[in-house]
Amino acid sequence: MNIREIDHITLTVSDIARSERFYHEVFDMPILTDAPFAGVRAGKQRIYFVTPDQQPQFAPAQATTGSIALSVVAKNPMEEIVNHLKSYFIEIIDDPKTRQGTHGDVQSLLIKDPDGNLIEIANY
Repeated sequence: MNIREIDHITLTVSDIARSERFYHEVFDMPILTDAPFAGVRAGKQRIYFVTPDQQPQFAPAQATTGSIALSVVAKNPMEEIVNHLKSYFIEIIDDPKTRQGTHGDVQSLLIKDPDGNLIEIANY
């Protein structure tokens, strides 16, 4: 078997509309209109949103909100990213610093989404 990439991630969230709005407005991810679940497009991948009581037939053993750590890569300079997050009143919980990414060193910072999922915003 030769895995090439991640196709999609499904996040368990408390409020689908709030999650769509957050990921769309803060990250400019397009809202999906042609998918089996609500969600957004993240580059070539998708992030689906389901609530704890609306899980698909095959779901994780413990579908719970706020249990994911996710890293996204932005093309913008880090200063622009910080200013953008501040304009949306998003708390930066760990300031930009050099971290190890999939392709080497990145500058990244950490925030949380409305459900408490940890999101690293990285810039190579």
